[in-house]
Amino acid sequence: MLKSMTGFGRSEQNVGDKTFLIDIKSLNGKQFELQLKMPAILKPFEFDIRRMLSEKLVRGSVDCMISLKETGSAKPVTINTDLAKAYYQPLAELSKQLGLDPSHILSTLVKLPEVITPSSETLSDQEWKDLQQILLKAIGNLNAHRLNEGSVLEQELITRITHIEEQQQEVIKLEPLRKQKIREGITRLLEENVGKENYDGNRLEQELVYYIEKIDITEEQVRLKNHCDYFRSLLGDADESKGKKLSFILQEIGREINTTGSKAYDSTIQKAVVMMKDELEKAKEQVLNVL
Repeated sequence: MLKSMTGFGRSEQNVGDKTFLIDIKSLNGKQFELQLKMPAILKPFEFDIRRMLSEKLVRGSVDCMISLKETGSAKPVTINTDLAKAYYQPLAELSKQLGLDPSHILSTLVKLPEVITPSSETLSDQEWKDLQQILLKAIGNLNAHRLNEGSVLEQELITRITHIEEQQQEVIKLEPLRKQKIREGITRLLEENVGKENYDGNRLEQELVYYIEKIDITEEQVRLKNHCDYFRSLLGDADESKGKKLSFILQEIGREINTTGSKAYDSTIQKAVVMMKDELEKAKEQVLNVL
């Protein structure tokens, strides 16, 4: 089963006299990249929160927002006067430029981030344990969403690989005819330009064998089949994170398709190669979303 890097998870629960809401959104990314927003009360636990998200989500561009929705009782607060003063000057200038009443600036100041903060408030050990469970629940919801997205991706990738295999079968059918066409074409050119009686048939046969061996695509077709089989087997592998492996295999598949095209010297085979390349590009786009 594949797991997508795209997903969304949410969890909300009371912790003591507080209510926390956790929203986690994940998009595709080469590594694990985290944007974490949370209230000041959780700053002492930031490293642990980041570690939990990294271990459970593995890879992707993750945006996590932890909100403290409400508190059940009044708490002492601290006013950050230095920050308030830093906010005041540009607000006063803006108010003057717009011709607004400056008497409302104070009410605006107290609403700005970190101007008023709870004084020396932190979570107890039990509250921290409860918060971890809320975070794990949000992560679980996100991973369930990732699995649903992954099942769609898996079917899409199977379809693309199947289409590549179908075109490969056409190439294999055309291969004997291609060799015969090349042989007949070279012989006809010699007869038209040199004359049938003016060249050594045995030497021609030797050169034809050498030339046809150089453009033989049998090995490429064997490797292409092996890569497609390996891709299918990896889709069903139990490994949770396999997007990079699948991407590497697609690169190898592309290498064999390109070599087949460069050796083909046959318009019908070239058409099959173009169709394989089209399916390969679609598969590459989808694999970018796989965990």
